[in-house]
Amino acid sequence: MEDFKERMQDKYPQEESPEEQELKKIVTKKVVKLKSFYTHALLYALGIVVYVLKVYFGAPFNFFPLQYINGFVMAIWTIAFLVSAVDLFASYKIFGEEWEERKMKSILDKKIKKQKWE
Repeated sequence: MEDFKERMQDKYPQEESPEEQELKKIVTKKVVKLKSFYTHALLYALGIVVYVLKVYFGAPFNFFPLQYINGFVMAIWTIAFLVSAVDLFASYKIFGEEWEERKMKSILDKKIKKQKWE
């Protein structure tokens, strides 16, 4: 355990520059969005399976949450899923690493200029 802590301290020093802290925040947000998307994808896949079983195979899902799965609900859910996928993956393409770096530098420059006058 001691060896693991030492390796982590070597890789991730305690004192971080503002740029590294900002980068960590951005990466953390991306990871949270990806985790949320994968959870949504799993639930959506389960919803599709239940819908197909109910509509095409006549499975008797007549209890609370599953009784309301119909074509309209699946259409709305599909639209919501596609919007979340486009938001997640297209935003990476549109707002790529270069854009993030420029934006990070801009934010840090503003912060530094503000600190000089205080």
